[in-house]
Amino acid sequence: MNKNITINGINIHYRSGGSGRPMILMHGWGCDSSALSLFERVAMEHHTVYNLDLPGFGKSDEPTTPWGVEEYTHMLEQFVGALNLHNPILLGHSFGGRIAILYASRNPVEKLVLVDSAGLKPKRSLKYYCKVYSFKLAKWFLPTVMNRRKAQDIIEKMRSSRGSYDYNNCSPMMRKVMVKVVNSDLRWALPKIQAPTQLIWGENDTATPMRDARIMNKLIPNVGLVSFPGAGHFSFVDNPFQSAAVVRRFIYPDLKHSES
Repeated sequence: MNKNITINGINIHYRSGGSGRPMILMHGWGCDSSALSLFERVAMEHHTVYNLDLPGFGKSDEPTTPWGVEEYTHMLEQFVGALNLHNPILLGHSFGGRIAILYASRNPVEKLVLVDSAGLKPKRSLKYYCKVYSFKLAKWFLPTVMNRRKAQDIIEKMRSSRGSYDYNNCSPMMRKVMVKVVNSDLRWALPKIQAPTQLIWGENDTATPMRDARIMNKLIPNVGLVSFPGAGHFSFVDNPFQSAAVVRRFIYPDLKHSES
């Protein structure tokens, strides 16, 4: 069932169904709640599911200021409080994993599932920094030496050729959000997670590589890691049956499970 809630003036859309203890799903960057429909179906077997369109995605409003992970996590805390949810299970993919990590580091959580999760600041090459700072220099310098419209055209061409697909397809506000989010490093929060945690990863993930999974597996106290050979950043799309089985066994350990 599609529902909406307003938190601090921002409309947040979510899908809810099932019955039982609460489980909250949070999608990755550039997606919406429909991306996690596989896990939604699994969770609804014995839980009440809350599958969010995070602010700025799907049918939810954009933030009115450039949010970082802290603001998104505070939104989740308010969402949990407004619906009177207690000790939820959290599942986050990619960007949604960032929010889940920070939330679980300071709030009671029954269990935590991180799927190809972001959360660690990526290693950057010298080429990357040259691209970033040459673009910043152009944004500052070009308007001072040529017609403003012409300068803006050149800057936009540089942005489209140097920025990532996600960045180039964002609104101006969400570009600011993305920069703030991507540059956050939640390594410090990982040892603070007390809930049992399941990591699910694609071994060919280039967005959040296996290096990140191994670091999380080392720093989170009560954790297990399952990785899929040949799978990428959407490991649950590449391996839907295996992903569903892992989640089902993790959140329903006392039930008998079929392999289908």
